Amino acid sequence: MKLLLTNDDGYDAIGLRSLIRAAENLGQLIVVAPDQPRSGCSHHVTTNESIKIEEYAKECYRISGTPADCVRIGLHQIIPDVDIILAGINDGGNLGVDVHYSGTVAAAREAAILGIPGIAISQYHKRGQPIDWSLTINWLKPLLEKIIGASWTTGTFFNLNFPFREIRSPAPEVISCPLDPSPLPLSYIKKREMARYNGRYDKRQYLKGTDVELCFNGKTTITKLSIG
Repeated sequence: MKLLLTNDDGYDAIGLRSLIRAAENLGQLIVVAPDQPRSGCSHHVTTNESIKIEEYAKECYRISGTPADCVRIGLHQIIPDVDIILAGINDGGNLGVDVHYSGTVAAAREAAILGIPGIAISQYHKRGQPIDWSLTINWLKPLLEKIIGASWTTGTFFNLNFPFREIRSPAPEVISCPLDPSPLPLSYIKKREMARYNGRYDKRQYLKGTDVELCFNGKTTITKLSIG
């Protein structure tokens, strides 16, 4: 199996290195990632300027584009016969309406648009608390095999979020659930003519039984999304 790996935190992010470790036994891995952090870029694609492609290691490429660009360039220029696209592991959650802003999720969505299975993977963490990436890797390995082995519907992709857990915690329960539609906190600090967002992610509203509520309460969430 051939897997294209990308992210929105940049080619040298620890989350991407963790994804490589989690997926290393699944098949041939080809990394195509942004040459700098592109977090929050949503589904932006580059069409009016050239994109630089650089191979910085064997079967590892960094490009001067967005995560969606990485998928497009990867399929058109590097690995046209890819079987699945994995995006992440994002440093922070991509829950609820985050999927509309996230570059990580956009990569998986672009895969679905192009008719290829895609999975966006994120690790939620509480403000000021470090991520134990070894835990995330151990949780992800069996889940990847399970999701990849499941039946896929054309035009769909998966959004996977791991909860914050203390070091050496047992693996969390995995729940398939709907996306939360609640808005993010709308809060800004204004100083003269400038405004800076200061909403608290962990204080956001949520509906019971949705991905935000469940992940905040220690569950791994899997949400199937559609491009339609």
